[in-house]
Formats: sequence, structure tokens, C-alpha cells
Amino acid sequence: MEEYIQLLKKLIETPSFSREEDNAAAIIREFLKTKQIYFQTHKNNTWCKNEGWKEGQPVILLNSHIDTVRPAEGWSQDPFTPTLIGNKLTGLGSNDAGAPMVTLMAVFIALNKEKNLPYNLIYAATAEEEVSGINGIESILPKLGKVDLAVVGEPSGMEMAIAEKGLLVIDGIAHGKAGHAARNNGVNALYKALDDIQILKNYHFDKVSDILGPVHIAVTQINAGSQHNIVPDTCSFVVDVRTNEYYSNKEAFDILQRQVSSELKQRSFRLNSSGIPFNHPIALCAQELGIKCVGSPTSSDQAVIPYPSVKIGPGDSNRSHTADEYILLSEIKNGFSLYLELFKAFKF
Repeated sequence: MEEYIQLLKKLIETPSFSREEDNAAAIIREFLKTKQIYFQTHKNNTWCKNEGWKEGQPVILLNSHIDTVRPAEGWSQDPFTPTLIGNKLTGLGSNDAGAPMVTLMAVFIALNKEKNLPYNLIYAATAEEEVSGINGIESILPKLGKVDLAVVGEPSGMEMAIAEKGLLVIDGIAHGKAGHAARNNGVNALYKALDDIQILKNYHFDKVSDILGPVHIAVTQINAGSQHNIVPDTCSFVVDVRTNEYYSNKEAFDILQRQVSSELKQRSFRLNSSGIPFNHPIALCAQELGIKCVGSPTSSDQAVIPYPSVKIGPGDSNRSHTADEYILLSEIKNGFSLYLELFKAFKF
């Protein structure tokens, strides 16, 4: 795995913010050339099919992303300088999702020339995952052809997420009437917003998922007023909603709008919950190998993948988007071994 660890270091050195992944995509393509892997491209997305491809066989997509968020506050070192101390490699994107991405690539290359695989493989290193952008994996899905299963590489501690919550972001605005703060006139929109925020805080959706739990609602931003002595006539706030499989994002939005007087507007309904049953062949195979099947509270490219998918990879989701993000080399090596064991055991 040493050459893949070196590839990961090179990617850490290369800023690859969402929608700015050109240089990282070039590095991926150059590496594939050294392995004599034929690949296709679209914008900052790169994908390839295994040499042993047989028409008519089921297809598994191995997908992870090359973009990162911007560095959080509090880094104790340059986030673009890969620092290896013992087993620990620190750097932006090392955990999310550099390690899963290079590990899935290593697995693809290891299986690339196998002639007796009971399925075909596509490996895709894609862009804009962190912003759910339309020029990421969603833009190449029509080009991939029929796919029967996707394995999405994200830091999961090599537990298999067989379901993940959807993401619905809502902009709320409470309307009031401006007035002089000293004269007790006007209608304070901030207070109206706070009443609605309290309702949202205490609201519980009826249907609770066995694997994903309840729908989760969090108000994460609020803004009102321009002067200390004017009662604000509007107050805006942002709501982060994580839906389970029982509610589409549109259904959840409609329910919440009925609870509050503020005007709500969705940013998108695209990122719905996704999942497969416990008796899907990939879930059964994982369980036989001792891989724990779980539900994931965070969203990924699974939200826009229209066929059955799971999420699994080396690393820890709790490190994602944090200062001094890191991956353990042992996690990469163990992840590679477990991926290989899974794919060699799996049959549709």
C-alpha cells in the first residue's frame, strides 16, 4: 500500500476545495496512467472499468470523492503539509475522503485483471461531494450505464452503512412590523421566529426508523435587526433536517411548514434518505464477515445515486471537517484487506 499512501500525501499537498478539484483530478489521472489503466473523464470526475469486464454481468460501482472542505479553525500545522508521525498521517482530506478514495482505488487495481469475477467493476473518483454539486457524481451517472450496486468510500471505521439520512436545508423567515424599541410598538419578528424555533426544537416526527432513528431537526443560524433601537420587521433562520426513510424531504418540509407561522423555503429536495434491507446480498455478506451494518446520520453521494448503495471505508467520520484531521496508516492497510475480503466473498 506504500504507493497509495504516497498518492494520498500528494493529494493532501494539493488544495482540492469543492468546485476547485482540477489539480487533484490531474494527479489521479496521472497515477492511473502509471498503472496502465484506461480511464474516462468529465469535468473533474474520473472513472474506469475493469479489464476483465464481461457484458451481461452485474456491475458494482466503487466511488469516493476528491474534494475537501476548507480548513477549519484551529489547525496546529499547515493543513496542506502531510505530516507522518509513527502510524498517524495528518493533513486536510486525509480522512475525508482521501483514505477511502485511494484504498478503493487500490482494491480496483488489485481486482482489475481478475478473469473470473462474478461481476464487473467501475471505479470513480468524483468531485463536489462536499457541496452536493451537480457537476460531481450526479453528472456522470448517465455515462456509466447500468449499475447494480454502489459502494461509496467514506470514513466509517469499516462499518457498513446500509442506510443514511437525507439532508433538507430550510431557510425560514418570520415577518413582523418595524417599530421604536422604546415605545413598545411594532411587531418583533425576532420574537415570532423564536416562538417557531421553539416549536421546531420540540417537534417529533411520528415514524422512527429501526436503523436511522428519528428525523433530526436543528436550527443552526439566525439573523435579525440592523439597529439596537428598532424592532426588526424580519428575522431569518436556517434549519438543518436529517430525514429517515419514512419521509421524503418534500413530505418533511410540508409537515414542518404546517407547524410554524414563519415562511419556509427549501434549498433543495434532492438529498433524500437512502438504504438497502438487511437481507440484501451485500449486507448478508458483510454480516457473515463480521462487518457491522449500521445507519449513518450524515449524507454522502449516496443521496444522488439511484441504485442500491452502501457506505464503508477506513477512517472515522468524527474526524471529518475538524482541525488536525488525520488517518492511521493501519486503518488504510486494514481497510484494503477487509475490502478485498468482502469483494472476493460477495455474490449477487
